[in-house]
Amino acid sequence: MAKENAYIVEVKDLQVYFDIDKRKFAKKDRKVVRAVDGVSFGIREGEILSLVGESGSGKTTTGKAILDLAPATGGEIFFEGRPLDRSKNGLKAFRKEAQMVFQDPYQSLNPRNRIIDLVAEPLDVNHLVHSPEERLEKVKQALEQAGLSPAEEYLYRYPYELSGGQRQRVVIAGAIIMEPKFVVADEPISMLDASVRTGILKLLLGLRDEKGLSYLFITHDLSLAWLISDRIAIMYLGQIMEIGSADQIIKGGVHPYTKALTAIMPIPGVNKNRKREVLQGETPNASIEIAGCKFASRCPEASEQCFEKQPVLEEIEAGHFAACLKCGRQGL
Repeated sequence: MAKENAYIVEVKDLQVYFDIDKRKFAKKDRKVVRAVDGVSFGIREGEILSLVGESGSGKTTTGKAILDLAPATGGEIFFEGRPLDRSKNGLKAFRKEAQMVFQDPYQSLNPRNRIIDLVAEPLDVNHLVHSPEERLEKVKQALEQAGLSPAEEYLYRYPYELSGGQRQRVVIAGAIIMEPKFVVADEPISMLDASVRTGILKLLLGLRDEKGLSYLFITHDLSLAWLISDRIAIMYLGQIMEIGSADQIIKGGVHPYTKALTAIMPIPGVNKNRKREVLQGETPNASIEIAGCKFASRCPEASEQCFEKQPVLEEIEAGHFAACLKCGRQGL
């Protein structure tokens, strides 16, 4: 479980905007996609924070921006209490401590490379081994830790010779070979068969317990987030709508978007024919600036002020925050 200490990763008012205006020399009123629009949260040592929301909500972009794989437009990122050093040497040092497991193992592995070279690539790039024997031993150890045992059976095979689950274990081996402290896991089981998903989840949780890893776990599946997370952040159109412990979100979620997501969750022992409230309408275009609450156009509880005033995250109980004009200190 997560330790009660300072954040290992902290994000303050993170913004990631993508310029989509084709007018090369236009300076005013340029069109931008606000993929991430003022996101703040922290992750403690050994903690799993799940970032949950619909496709297009900005979850993956948030994870990439933390690792500087997507350029941040604004905001601050802190690692172990210090601002992220974006110099070449600073990022090189940071990425020894922070890694990413991508969603699709079919695309994240170069099909031309053997498994030994794919897993050893971080060691080679950072010049962390001094002999072929040391390189081989570290790769074998990482593969074994990722559940590919005996490692000798996989070293000289190619990705196309492995199953989807085995490929994702190779990706995980490549991430943990650097002994990181923080991992962004971007939908790590969504591309896998149902029969192997449990094994990958157990692996990730086992690595957390064994190595004290901290995770930003990105998923669209709220029930999965409830199962594995210490805390959950609900994200919609680039902003966090609600954040709290897993039980606070699932059992006591107050934001209308959170309620809509929990309403469609499968609940053991509950009649499958129960009435479920399904969100109406489509997610607004992220390139259109919205004056009020971004969820207002789809919110069944929206009032006139919701279209005019931007809500901010406010604490409604210890560790539980919601960004809603009706759910905050104005009273539940």
